[in-house]
Amino acid sequence: MIGIFDSGVGGMTVAKAVEDLCPHLPLVYFGDIARSPYGSKSPEVITECCRRNTDFLLSQGAELVVIACNSAAATASGTLRREYSVPIIDVVEATAEKAAAVSAAGGIGIIGTRATVRSKVYEQRLEAIRPGCRIASQACPLLVPLVEEGWLDKRETKMILRRYLHSLQQQQVDTLILGCTHYPLLGRLIQSRMGKRVRLIDSSAEAARHLKEFLDKNPRIGSNMAESGQQSRFFVSDSTGPVQQLADRIFGRPIHLEKVDV
Repeated sequence: MIGIFDSGVGGMTVAKAVEDLCPHLPLVYFGDIARSPYGSKSPEVITECCRRNTDFLLSQGAELVVIACNSAAATASGTLRREYSVPIIDVVEATAEKAAAVSAAGGIGIIGTRATVRSKVYEQRLEAIRPGCRIASQACPLLVPLVEEGWLDKRETKMILRRYLHSLQQQQVDTLILGCTHYPLLGRLIQSRMGKRVRLIDSSAEAARHLKEFLDKNPRIGSNMAESGQQSRFFVSDSTGPVQQLADRIFGRPIHLEKVDV
C-alpha cells in the first residue's frame, strides 16, 4: 500500500491526486487531526508526530510513505529517511523543482505554515536548482484552521488572505508555491487575489506526480501493491462534521474515516 500522512485533512488533496494518477494501487491515509496544525509546533514535537504516523502506516501495510504535510516534510523528512528503510517521498522537493522550472522571471513566492517558512527548506532547494531567483515567503498560520473548519468561501477567509498575500503582490512574484496541502482548497481565492499572471504551484499535485515517477522507475513495488488485493483506507486521530464534509468534497464521494488513537 501507499502510505500517506498529514497533520489533518489537507493531505487528502495529495491522496486524491495519487488516486487519480495510480487508480489501481491501494493507499492508506492517516490525518493527525487531533494534533493539527503542525506548523505552530516545535521541530521536536513535529518529528515525534512523524515517527508515530510512519509507524502506524507501516503497521497497516504501507510499503512506502508520502509525507503529505509541508511542515512535516520541512522538519522531519531527513530524520525519517535515516530511521526507516522504506522509501520516503515528501511534497517539498517536487514542488520546488516545478516552481523553478516554470517561473518566467525567477520571482517565486512561498506561502506556508510557520514551521515551513521558518525552516527555509524551499529557499534552499530553489536556490540550488535556480541560482539567483528572487524568493519571497509568507507564513499564513490562520489558513489551516480555516480550511479544517470548512470556511472556504467565508468573508473572513478572504480578508485574511488579502492580508497575507499583500506583500507577495508588492514584490511582484510570477509564481506562487502553495506550500501546504490544505491550500489547494483555497486555490480559487488565492488565484483571484494574485491575478491570472501568477502561476500557482500545487504541492499536492506535484507530490503525486513525483510518486508516480518513482513507481515508474521501480515497477516491482507497484506490482506488489497491485497484486496485494488490499483496499484503500482512511484513518484520522479525530473527526468532526466539517472534516468529514471536506473529505467527501475532496474525493467527490463519501469517504469512510476510521478514528484511531495513534
